[in-house]
Amino acid sequence: MEERVPRGYARLVMSADTESTRSAAAEAAAAPLDLLLSDAATGLLRRMSPGGSGLRLAAALAARPRLVAGRGTRLAGELARIAVGRSQTQPSRRDRRFADPAWAGNPLLRRAMQAYLAAAQTAEGVVAEAGLDEADSERVGFVLTNLVDALAPSNNPLLNPAAVKAALDTGGGSALAGLRHFVADMAVAPRVPSMVEPDAFEVGVDLAVTPGSVVLRTPVFELIQYRPATPAVRQVPLLIVPPVINKFYVMDLAAGRSMVEYLVGRGLQVFMISWRNPDARYAKWDIDTYGQAILDAMDAAERITGSEQTVLAGACSGGIIAAMVAAHLAHTGQQDRIAAFTLMVTVLDQAHAGLASAVVDERTARLAEAASRARGYLDGRALAEVFAWLRPNDLIWNYWVNNYLLGKKPPPFDILFWNADTTRMTAGLHRDFLELGAANALVTPGGATMLGSPVDLGAVDRDSYIVAGITDHICPWQSCYRSTQLLGGRPQFLLSTSGHVAAMVNPPGNEKARYQMAKECPEDPQEWLRRAETCHGSWWPDYASWLAERCGDEKAAPGELGGGGLAPIGDAPGTYVYDH
Repeated sequence: MEERVPRGYARLVMSADTESTRSAAAEAAAAPLDLLLSDAATGLLRRMSPGGSGLRLAAALAARPRLVAGRGTRLAGELARIAVGRSQTQPSRRDRRFADPAWAGNPLLRRAMQAYLAAAQTAEGVVAEAGLDEADSERVGFVLTNLVDALAPSNNPLLNPAAVKAALDTGGGSALAGLRHFVADMAVAPRVPSMVEPDAFEVGVDLAVTPGSVVLRTPVFELIQYRPATPAVRQVPLLIVPPVINKFYVMDLAAGRSMVEYLVGRGLQVFMISWRNPDARYAKWDIDTYGQAILDAMDAAERITGSEQTVLAGACSGGIIAAMVAAHLAHTGQQDRIAAFTLMVTVLDQAHAGLASAVVDERTARLAEAASRARGYLDGRALAEVFAWLRPNDLIWNYWVNNYLLGKKPPPFDILFWNADTTRMTAGLHRDFLELGAANALVTPGGATMLGSPVDLGAVDRDSYIVAGITDHICPWQSCYRSTQLLGGRPQFLLSTSGHVAAMVNPPGNEKARYQMAKECPEDPQEWLRRAETCHGSWWPDYASWLAERCGDEKAAPGELGGGGLAPIGDAPGTYVYDH
């Protein structure tokens, strides 16, 4: 019998360069949680204006006329060299915008590129040397980056050599196709270039196809039990708590790229929460609502498997809630229900530096909370717009050129399809996350509560497996590492060479994959890095082995799903995943 290849999956086979490009875009499609939630509620236009930071920049430059004059003189000299063809200015080898040979070979295009690069370098240098404090520097830098990226000659249809060639080759057909794509994208939110076609994949056909059943449905979530794939399974179930932003199937992508599929194939009993996509009716759902949902899912998994324990695993925002639930169980004397604990790309200590800490202040948080409270939820399409403008070259102008100037459809990529499958966040949960971030409440025992219990992460005395990505700009690995010091028990910290999403979607078979591990977790993350050993390949096999040691002995795999009074009520991936 011929093996069925899911529609769209064959198209995932691509060159290393293309894979790298799309992975970079996927990694850019997110942001630090409090920054993301603030901007999505208040709108990016507020931050696109430098406001008081711009005034302080002007004052700083007025006080340092030699800086402006010196930079201006050097720019004028470089422009003169560009004009006579003597400039050595070249783009970075990693700058894909100017990869076409015409940028170097055509005198006019070469001069346009060099003038742009020289002006951009000058503007960035002036800001860097202006002496602004960190917050003002971050605010001004964000605006400057967006302006510089927008003005790149590669975005101009009359200068982009690939766009001109495509128009000539197609008799203007590419330009007409690009115009149609532009009109379609601008007609509906989030009004940014599409990163993937809406029909590139189909959930339940190409993605989220690991066999299983929904064994519990509540107003908040569906619980999926995956069908065992081995004759024997481990006694203790694994419950995965996915992010509350976007849908669960980042853990169950196409066949061969699914973490769930891999773990089930290693004899683990896997359960997955699929969150409901809430609307204004559920505005009051807060972090306690989601914490209780995790407890309800644990109860169900334990009833079905007959186990008194569960391994609890949380990813990103789901990991934050899961950690608070673990602290609640510790406070109420029920910690024995947790066999072990996993965090994937999750930051519990949110005292991060950079853009988020610079722009998310108390006033911003209040404005963001008021905006979502008025609607009853935070719109997922607003989140998508924030994602895009935080990394404009990767997520705006790259697709501007491909979709509009070249008239092409964006190539299919499962992670970007998942990212475009947006969800809403209730006003109550939005408020609670903003408050957690503003106060960095989880680092102080009792600084936050879960279901009436003071949260003390140090009381979570269970072995933990903590995963981070070394190139993760969303959850910096050093911030993820802080969890090894906040949680009790024995931590195992793993650092992948990839970024935020790819740190989770890391199936075996990628020859370039690497990760680092060390036997101990000292307080200083840099000391850990010095001690760490580099391992080749995916980290999934190591994680499966770690789980097997903590999931009890093997027993015969159940012949039917459900149990303990809970019967299957529908096939995976369930119904909530289709909510829009």
